[in-house]
Amino acid sequence: MADNAELIRNFYEAFDRHDGEAMAASYGPGARFHDPVFGELSGDEPGDMWRMLTGRAEDLKVSLMEHSANGDAGTARWIARYTFSTGRAVVNDVKAEFRFTDGRIVEHVDSFSFYAWARQALGPTGLLLGWAPPLRHSVRKRALGDLARFRQER
Repeated sequence: MADNAELIRNFYEAFDRHDGEAMAASYGPGARFHDPVFGELSGDEPGDMWRMLTGRAEDLKVSLMEHSANGDAGTARWIARYTFSTGRAVVNDVKAEFRFTDGRIVEHVDSFSFYAWARQALGPTGLLLGWAPPLRHSVRKRALGDLARFRQER
């Protein structure tokens, strides 16, 4: 049986190194990912999302605060510090849940406060509208559009 706790640690070490290829290789075929910004991704999309995000990261710093795995399930808490495209500093405290098959991630759910993220990343707009579904929809539409363009260019 694979050491899934080590897989989690290696995943976030790769994230901190901006190594999207290593992150993508951590996912099994047909993997599913979900977070408040991108929503539901599957197949090769999660790996491509990490490739895209790490490829454009300039000042990204990722800290794995805690993690554990038991059988085919695992959890992590990690913090990302970076400058968003608006020029605003973001510190995002994320809780992750994983499911593993054959030593690879097959389900990955990241949870964080979209409102807290939006306040930091979007400034006054996030402060006033970060709770509103239309802003969440707009942010998701842009993120998925960026991912689609990235995938098309690969």
